Amino acid sequence: MSRRGFTMKKNWDNPVEHAMPAEARVPAEVRIGTVVVRPATVLAPMAGVTDTVFRRFIRHASVFTKDREQGSEGARERKTEIREERSEIEGVEAAISNVESGCGLLMTEFTSADGLARMRETKRRRYLTFYDDEHPIGAQLFGTNPETLAEAARIVEETGFDTVDLNLGCPAKRVVGCNGGSGLLRDLPRIGEIFRAIRKAVTIPFTVKFRMGWNENQIVCVELARMAEAEGLNGLALHARTREQGYSGQAQWNWIAAVKEAVRLPVAGNGDVRTPEDAAAMVAETGCDAVMIGRAAPANPWIFRQIAQYTATGSYEKPTTEDRYRMIRAYFEMLLAEAEATRDLSIPASRNRSLGAPDPPRDARLGDPAGKMKQFATWFTHGVPGGAKLRAAIYHARAGAEVLGEVERFFEAQMEAGETSAEDGGATDAFPDDALVCD
Repeated sequence: MSRRGFTMKKNWDNPVEHAMPAEARVPAEVRIGTVVVRPATVLAPMAGVTDTVFRRFIRHASVFTKDREQGSEGARERKTEIREERSEIEGVEAAISNVESGCGLLMTEFTSADGLARMRETKRRRYLTFYDDEHPIGAQLFGTNPETLAEAARIVEETGFDTVDLNLGCPAKRVVGCNGGSGLLRDLPRIGEIFRAIRKAVTIPFTVKFRMGWNENQIVCVELARMAEAEGLNGLALHARTREQGYSGQAQWNWIAAVKEAVRLPVAGNGDVRTPEDAAAMVAETGCDAVMIGRAAPANPWIFRQIAQYTATGSYEKPTTEDRYRMIRAYFEMLLAEAEATRDLSIPASRNRSLGAPDPPRDARLGDPAGKMKQFATWFTHGVPGGAKLRAAIYHARAGAEVLGEVERFFEAQMEAGETSAEDGGATDAFPDDALVCD
């Protein structure tokens, strides 16, 4: 346990292995108010993870269309296109329809409503910047003051987001200590006030992500779901753990089923979805309308695509070592490109920046992306034979270009030696238990 409070572990406690359900599949779509989420999969909001670069990376890594994947020739053609998209930054930035994507809805990192309401307009862009190809996209807020949250929600709507979401799930001490996140689960009347204030402030769909309750003796998820429906919210997402659990133990999917039975709102299930089998099993066991995926996404950026493949064909591809190499390289190149773009005030708005989020000013720049690369190294190298050596090399690198060079050298040697991926039977390193701050 980190001294900062709960952290988002990269591993799972004795994960349950689910077989492919005979009939259940992740739904083709779910409607959240006026927003159509197709397919019904959602990238969970994760602090330190779901910035604009990662969101767009996931969106494009997830591209899947049934017709183009069928047949060996079509599959080879699509693989080639995907690899070109990943290796060419301009290709990655090209707008696509979410109808072709395995990830139906993207979510931002959680953002402080207090900070958003106080900060200057230019500084807000750092937190609310997104590109046109991220639609549909929702912004998540946390806070305790109804009026402040309402003002922040108005800013979110004016910026051009498709939905606004309230965080009632974060278990971190620094958030809970201010009665935010899952801390509010002990104060349902205050949650009711917040629901009413935000609902009155915005016309875009309003959703909430929450946990079962503070602990096993204070389970409030069903009552909270009914309150959300009564106050005019448009959708719910339940992380089926208590605040006390943090990210340990097993997610209790039976409470997702209980919430789904209690309300008519669309319900997204969240917790312990690591594979397409898990996603299908969650739908089969709970009847949920959508599946939200958190920490599995940075460890396996193809998971949304795999779910879409399984839904369409009954099977899915697993990444090879070469796939992982291209994935890591593409993400790191995107970080370098975004850092360069945010340093250059002369870059025109035609770079597909959302109309609601103009080109970022100097105080919104990413800075040296090497730190972000190191942050993601342990996620991305899970399952790579000898990955510990690459992580060590990345940690000792001082600049982004140096990190990218280490990735190139490592994987070139791997492929020359004919190394296989963990999925193909090769040896794998233990999944590291260092972590990022919670969602």
